[in-house]
Amino acid sequence: MSNPMRPPRAPRPSASPRPATTPTRRTGPAARSALPAAALAAALLLAGCSGTADTEPPGSTSAKVNPTSARATPTWAPVTGTPQVIPAVRDFRRADGRGWRPSKGARVVVPAGEKSNVADEAQRMARDLGLTVVYGDQTVQPGDIEVKITGNGGAQGNNVPVQGAADEAYTLTADGTRLTLTAPTDAGIFYGTRTVKQAVHAAGGLPEGTIQDRPGRPQRGMSLDNARKPYTQDWIEARIREIADLKLNQFQLHFSDDQGFRIQSDTHPEIVSADHLTKAQIRQIVALARSLHISVVPELDSPGHLGAVLKHYPDLLLRRASGSVVPGSIDISNPKAAPLIDSLLTEMSELFTDPKGAPAYWHLGGDEYQALLSSTPSTTYPQLTRAARQKYGPNGTIEDLTTGWLNDRQKTVEAKGKNRIEAWNDGFFSSPRVSPDKNRMVDYWTGKEAGHRDPSSFLREGRNVMNFNDEYLYYVLGEPNQFVYPTGQRIYESWTPLVIRGTQPVSVPANLTGPDRIPGARFAIWSDRAQAQTQAQVAAGIRLPLAALAQKTWDPRTPALSWTGFKALADRV
Repeated sequence: MSNPMRPPRAPRPSASPRPATTPTRRTGPAARSALPAAALAAALLLAGCSGTADTEPPGSTSAKVNPTSARATPTWAPVTGTPQVIPAVRDFRRADGRGWRPSKGARVVVPAGEKSNVADEAQRMARDLGLTVVYGDQTVQPGDIEVKITGNGGAQGNNVPVQGAADEAYTLTADGTRLTLTAPTDAGIFYGTRTVKQAVHAAGGLPEGTIQDRPGRPQRGMSLDNARKPYTQDWIEARIREIADLKLNQFQLHFSDDQGFRIQSDTHPEIVSADHLTKAQIRQIVALARSLHISVVPELDSPGHLGAVLKHYPDLLLRRASGSVVPGSIDISNPKAAPLIDSLLTEMSELFTDPKGAPAYWHLGGDEYQALLSSTPSTTYPQLTRAARQKYGPNGTIEDLTTGWLNDRQKTVEAKGKNRIEAWNDGFFSSPRVSPDKNRMVDYWTGKEAGHRDPSSFLREGRNVMNFNDEYLYYVLGEPNQFVYPTGQRIYESWTPLVIRGTQPVSVPANLTGPDRIPGARFAIWSDRAQAQTQAQVAAGIRLPLAALAQKTWDPRTPALSWTGFKALADRV
């Protein structure tokens, strides 16, 4: 995460985002809400199509129409070129024909029925395009979209998080004015519907041929510091919809820090900031994310960044030998410390629910514990040294004690069903006495802190590493400590998931850099100077970086479009 203690680095030219008030800027799904109708109207003007309209109005999701006569084949100007979407599709095999556009009377056909686990994806696409949905044994007519699960994917639960990138693949075929969307899971179907939506916005439809698409990295997302700057539920949900349209599948929520604890707590109501999200709001956010095939990754950071909690428990604050207090850091040698944090972890784990058997994420934090930033930790914090030696023997260190703390917190959330545990890279230490839990993933953000091991060392010892490279992927409000707002162009042209630290790819054998070891990346918004930007300015500033991240985590190839072309496409989709 962002660091008030980090040493300065040579600045590069700032690329501050344009204000959200730029008249022509579209900054997110809410601002684009009128586009489906506009796109449909444009398509109808091009189509000049014939046939009788369905009896229910456009956008209906309950019609079960079975026309007595086949609809006439619609006519429209051919859709040319390649599919115009972000991220770009991985494979497109062109065919002869006019492609597909939304047209009058066209339907989304769901053979599996109204109660199938792809019905909600079909309904969402119909709303996006102004079409109707029909279910069951229907004849697919000219202009229709048929949506089908392949294999046994229809047997799994609805909107269950996928296990890997293969589950997110899909195939789209535009053939003879009809469109067919197939996938092994409803997640793949969803991503196919996002491709259709974007293609209609950008080019009016899809060219004739077959798309076979899949992500390069299985974990792709955004992280939000909601603790130092509170964001509204509406803003958060708008960003979730935005990243879903970009086929990003994770949303990390950092809800506790020195400046605020931003979620309602029933066990410790005294710690909750005045401006917070209620549990009902969190459940709504989680439900929306799950419906859009996004996993929520909650983060309750410890043993540092606990100022909002410790404000009400001053006896648990870490103190130096001199007696001075270390703000935000908990004294992990105090026997009352662990029960307090475990009670919060337990309560919050029960709030962020996950389907049975699905990946269930939790972020432990672990970064910037001030005791470990001292040049003389053992003498500056003698109580921690005593506790470490008591627990781990005469050579025990504060690093051992901190590692044991995170291991114990991991056991707490695992007891509540969490099975995908993460922590920041500066919370991992090498020791013969105690090691970080082997199932904890390293979220690598910096090489400039205590615990600044190179990412190659983590990969070589068998750990998976998530890319949070603060050189490219850290949007820190106010640009403190030589941070500069990241640009979409720099991510698009210079960064890949292998560039974990600094500006060069991690130096390890290729077999350690696959999606099984570097599963992906998240773009992080940190609210160090909360008033530096409004929520609208943040939304505008992260729009193109998120689009670039989506492109580079979905498709490992060098992008076909120039940055100018990509930016123009991002403005259309």
